[in-house]
Amino acid sequence: MRLPPSPRQPLAPTETPGPGATLAQMPSPDRTLAALARLTEATSGGEQRQPQQDMTVAVASAIDHKRHLLAQAGTGTGKSWAYLVPAILSGRTTLVATATKALQDQLAAKDLPFLAEHLGHPFEFAVLKGRSNYVCRQRLAEIADQNQLALDGLARRASPSELAELQAWAETSPTGDRAELPREPSVPAWSAVSVSAQECPGARRCPMGETCFAEDARRRAAAADVVVINQHLLGIDLASDGAILPDHELVIVDEAHQLEDIVSDTCGYELSAGRFHNLARAVRAILEDPSTVDDVETSATLLTTVLRPHVDRRLRGSLDPELADALALCRARLDRVAAALRTIPDDGPTDTVARKSRAVQLTLALQGDLAATVDSRDGMVSWVEGPEANPRLRVAPLDVAQVLRQGLWDRSPTVLTSATLPAGIAAGLGLEVGNHDEIDVGSPFDYAHHGLLYCASHLPDPRQPGFEDAMHEELVALITAAGGRTLGLFTSYRAMDTAVEAVRARLTTPVLSQRDMPKPALVEAFADDEETSLFATLGFWQGIDIPGRTLSLVTIDRLPFPRPDEPLLQARREQARGDAFATIDLPRTAIMLAQGVGRLIRGAEDRGVVAVFDPRLANAKRYRWDLVRALPPFPRTRHRSEAEQLLRDLTAEAQ
Repeated sequence: MRLPPSPRQPLAPTETPGPGATLAQMPSPDRTLAALARLTEATSGGEQRQPQQDMTVAVASAIDHKRHLLAQAGTGTGKSWAYLVPAILSGRTTLVATATKALQDQLAAKDLPFLAEHLGHPFEFAVLKGRSNYVCRQRLAEIADQNQLALDGLARRASPSELAELQAWAETSPTGDRAELPREPSVPAWSAVSVSAQECPGARRCPMGETCFAEDARRRAAAADVVVINQHLLGIDLASDGAILPDHELVIVDEAHQLEDIVSDTCGYELSAGRFHNLARAVRAILEDPSTVDDVETSATLLTTVLRPHVDRRLRGSLDPELADALALCRARLDRVAAALRTIPDDGPTDTVARKSRAVQLTLALQGDLAATVDSRDGMVSWVEGPEANPRLRVAPLDVAQVLRQGLWDRSPTVLTSATLPAGIAAGLGLEVGNHDEIDVGSPFDYAHHGLLYCASHLPDPRQPGFEDAMHEELVALITAAGGRTLGLFTSYRAMDTAVEAVRARLTTPVLSQRDMPKPALVEAFADDEETSLFATLGFWQGIDIPGRTLSLVTIDRLPFPRPDEPLLQARREQARGDAFATIDLPRTAIMLAQGVGRLIRGAEDRGVVAVFDPRLANAKRYRWDLVRALPPFPRTRHRSEAEQLLRDLTAEAQ
């Protein structure tokens, strides 16, 4: 059966535990520190880290006093244990929301199993993902009926052998989780055997609801003490007023510097031709009237046509008349689709009922988003993005503070943590003065003796002619001194491609480009060959962990300021007025720069150089210190010769 939404109660004032309370209900810094020490002894190293101890004491205190906590914990702190140990010992049901799959997998496959074995405090944990991450038994049942296969466009586009493999895997899989597949499925195949939250009719209305993998995952999560989710699922839950996630008493948000953007994304929506094509496939599988399907397909074409002139533009005020008329026509056609679906009886064959339910769900979702777009609400920002061949109309809230206040701050004590937290994050997320604490525990790494920050202050401004040629000269000299071993980070594909073309032929060591192979294979190839350099764009500025001698040099082409024409940030700048640069652009730049710089030192023995080719880091009097203070405390230099000498020394040691 489908689990009902769990009741949520407002966050209560701090209460003193009664005389019958157990230690498990009263987490204390001393008890947490003792448990952390035992865990440390159980590992091979057995080295206690002061930043980890400081953070775990702060988390335990926040739980005790039901206060929110912002904890900046540098690389190497061991922040996962620092928040998991006091959370588990508190006995409170806990949600842990991450921003990256890598951290989610680390918690579920490494940290939590270790704690379950060694903490000495029994607990259950579960992983919960969005519905589309699980194979749908009903879709598999429909595909197995070969007479129905031709009716399903998604199944028709997929390889029959791959569909058979997925069917066989689902028969033995305990979870149906896509991540457990031996290899990544193709997009058509997975689309054919899964459903999104928008099209799922729910367990009670699905013939396979009792054995649904997604519902099983929700049941396991409801019974667990610790539930690992991603921030996107947290955002969807906030947007649905708590209808997705199980009841909980504590929330931990790791990689919290991404929370505002993710919540803004999940609390908004997009309109695109793809959604109409998806609906057309669903309608074709249930309705015999081809004109109804044609109406939906024609709407997809119409939407693409009217959005194309607005690509990369923000939609202000009243909608363009042509766009407004097109959306109204699409709404009218959807009304006819809904009417046609209502003629199908609900007591027919189970497969027919299931197909109808999915088509109805998709129709209702599209109708709602079209209505919201036409009847624009205050506080929402609309814009069009994507290639002209496939434009998408995006709508997102200007400010997520109210959503977070109602869904998090007023309901559960929350720990927000990251290696880098932007200045002013509390205000941007709607945390009020007096209801939270902030702590920066630093990092255990010896940055002062293990690294060097070099800024090429003599180069031209990146916006001036001559910058790229000079930057390429710097790259060649530094990579040569390092003997390869370089992660080159770029703020655009164009800059990366130009650099690859300019330096590859001038180096004796190999250079890989982000375009050469998929990300996992690329990282593996880079890590396996110490002489290889890897050039990549913003997707590699965070979430890449390559300790050891493979990486001795990180280069950054320019300061990663956000685009001035990015619509949502543009609207936020207008709202901030004179404070826009300080409150919008500078914190985001500082965070992204710190994330990129943080790729260098990933272990206690790592050493190397970070080279920033943007002279504004050294010369911009208005903001340079705001950026420098956000970085690890490396010694700094403006002289390339010092960076080259350190890299040559490290190369000699490695030989």
